[in-house]
Amino acid sequence: PGFRINRGNHFFKDYHIRGTVDFIFRSGTSLYLNSEIFVEGDLEGDPKMAVIIAQARESSSEDTGYSFVYGRSIGTVKDVFLGRAWKSSLRVVYSYTEMDEIVYPGGWSSNRQPERAETVYYGEYKCMGKGATPATRKKFVKQLSDTEAEPFLVLNYVEGTK
Repeated sequence: PGFRINRGNHFFKDYHIRGTVDFIFRSGTSLYLNSEIFVEGDLEGDPKMAVIIAQARESSSEDTGYSFVYGRSIGTVKDVFLGRAWKSSLRVVYSYTEMDEIVYPGGWSSNRQPERAETVYYGEYKCMGKGATPATRKKFVKQLSDTEAEPFLVLNYVEGTK
């Protein structure tokens, strides 16, 4: 069924997450540290459709989102979307992530709803590898500055001191 993240704060370290389409999904606030995402083809669905994340934030006033720090995105398929705009205001950031050539050059999908390009928050910060290509990313993808990335890099993002 995927890696369902329901409401609340979550911290995952040294995880290996494997899936096909929207396999990290729902709402909540999650920090993934040093985790590997492995994307494989969907044999029952569209073998050409591979999406890692469908985060469910519906309003910019919601304090939810996913942050991936020091991870890897690898797999057996090509043109993988890092995420898609399942809901209107999702927030997802990849930082210091090694992205294999499996990643779709545009990086992200507006989910065939171009108006969502105005409301989603897709961020990347100092990612590396053949799939980390800022020059080919969709215009709505933010290449974050040090100041913009900082809140997504710390345990405080998921209220880790609590």
